[in-house]
Amino acid sequence: MPFFSRGYGHRFDLSGYFPRAIKTICIACISVFFLQTISGLLFHGAGERFWVDWFGLSPYAAVYGFRIWQPFTYIFLHGGVLHILFNLLYLAMFGADLEHTWGARKFYIYFFVCGVGAGIVDIIVKLLLDPHGRGTALVPTIGASGAIYGVLLAVAIVMPHRQVWVFPLPVTVSMRIFVIVMGAIEFFSTIGSTGDGVSHVCHLGGMLVGYIYLRRGSYLYNYRNFFTDWKRRRLRKKFEVYVRDHNEKPPSNPDNWVN
Repeated sequence: MPFFSRGYGHRFDLSGYFPRAIKTICIACISVFFLQTISGLLFHGAGERFWVDWFGLSPYAAVYGFRIWQPFTYIFLHGGVLHILFNLLYLAMFGADLEHTWGARKFYIYFFVCGVGAGIVDIIVKLLLDPHGRGTALVPTIGASGAIYGVLLAVAIVMPHRQVWVFPLPVTVSMRIFVIVMGAIEFFSTIGSTGDGVSHVCHLGGMLVGYIYLRRGSYLYNYRNFFTDWKRRRLRKKFEVYVRDHNEKPPSNPDNWVN
């Protein structure tokens, strides 16, 4: 965790906010954003469109244009300084404790499962609403927000009572309440179709995929227990038959005993 160290001057240590996995993800996003910016400065609109058209997530192009890499690459693209700043800020604020708890490898897996899963959900929903690619299915989605919403959900499950300061109000709420409110806002924003340029479907998709991934061990729990109990009863019945059969046999001749 970040701390103030004693000594010559008081140096604030940010290393706790940027453990290995989060630091690598941030460096990757910043590097890609730098390339986007340079391309825009050198080639203007064509340079910006190149990255979004080829590596952003366009549902119609990803499926019918066979750009199958887009659900993976759209995570690293961002649409401006504020977009990438707030995404990485949320990732560091909420993801650091999760990575400290899980370790870098598990955090990497979860982050990309949520990010790619959110992209797949986005593709499915938008193609269902616009199967001929005349509207929303052509609009590309960029940013790590889907994966970050999955991280928020995981923190709410792993650390439900962690307190979050609701800026700019001088109040705090538990992480569980915070994520419920955020999810509700995204849900009603999706229904409202506000046209704010934000892919709320992708955000909800990240939370949904994260929940499914975290709860994957509990699926068919009752059926697995039923099968295990059935096997146990079967083995117990076989053992009882074996004991009964051997109890009915006369004892062996003591003269055959070997000391």
